[in-house]
Amino acid sequence: MTAPDSSAVSCDLHRLAHDIKLWARELGFDQAGITDTDLRAEEPKLQAWLDAGYHGNMEYMARYGMLRARAHELQPGTLRVISVRMNYLPFEAGFAAVLRDPRLGYISRYALGRDYHKVLRNRLKQLGERIEQAVGAYGYRPFVDSAPILERPLAAKAGLGWVGKHTLLLNEQAGSFFFLGELLIDLPLPLDKPITNEQCGKCTACISICPTGAIVEPYVVDARRCISYLTIESEDPIPLELRRKLGNRIYGCDDCQLICPWNRYASSSTEPDFAPRTSLHRPALLTLWQWSETEFLRHTEGSPIRRIGYQRWRRNLAVALGNGPADAEVIAALQSALLAASTLVAEHIEWALGELQSRMEQENKKTLRLIRCIEKGLPDHA
Repeated sequence: MTAPDSSAVSCDLHRLAHDIKLWARELGFDQAGITDTDLRAEEPKLQAWLDAGYHGNMEYMARYGMLRARAHELQPGTLRVISVRMNYLPFEAGFAAVLRDPRLGYISRYALGRDYHKVLRNRLKQLGERIEQAVGAYGYRPFVDSAPILERPLAAKAGLGWVGKHTLLLNEQAGSFFFLGELLIDLPLPLDKPITNEQCGKCTACISICPTGAIVEPYVVDARRCISYLTIESEDPIPLELRRKLGNRIYGCDDCQLICPWNRYASSSTEPDFAPRTSLHRPALLTLWQWSETEFLRHTEGSPIRRIGYQRWRRNLAVALGNGPADAEVIAALQSALLAASTLVAEHIEWALGELQSRMEQENKKTLRLIRCIEKGLPDHA
């Protein structure tokens, strides 16, 4: 049997890599890149992060340990990782308007539409099948936050961008409002060049803007202080010292992305699945608080929000309501829910009521002082 010509094989692989990127575009991905599985340089940083306890109660982070940096061990036979990204920024997202209005609930922009895990994984599976049609049977496996993989360093090695000081991937043409996914394959495709230049420079805007100081140093996030962790990942009570800092953020936080200069170039997504749901777009906190568990499940069907469950949803809402205006209707709504509330939610309702009642007393005292000043003909500031 005559061995295949090495130059022809090489040419075929280059052609295949080119075609894969075209197919990825056709499937709705905004970019695709190819890299190997070597993340040895990331292992000391990952170990230091774990040793510092920055993963909080995300035990799976420690459980898998260095496997996160070894995709070839996770999926034996893996030679390459096809890393893809898909923009998710919705049209007219109205970030600032929601954050400025304490009566509204802020939901991280990625969670306003359909669960991205399902969208990306389905497209990656289709990409794998498309490759199979071209080359025959081969080994592949798609991942979208479904396995212990260091997806951002892999994406950076594949040329999709660089890891910013907030630890998110940044792209010169697209900012950071995009999802990442991976297709692990056993084909020796040619590698794309990583972006090696540091493009954050001296900018520390993301570090300065973080409401809870979670970015403890450039490229290091203490998850225990991160609002996304506190409102999504953590099942525990939100620490007392951080509750006021959450403001009206009820599911995730985008502050470090909103302030980033590179997001001036972020493009809106054309993917219909990522369009904001009406009930979640600029929602009134009091309206969300009045949802029953059945309504919560109905409004969050197919949404990533559903994964936190009704009790954590109520926990987050109680904190946001406690950070809002001292409104009699809000106080009454919280009080009426207290008796039937779970232990977790009740703790946060009581905190919120204490905050609102204290604020109302302060406002009443100010009003009383103003009335007395008017009666005595003194300046308002007396």
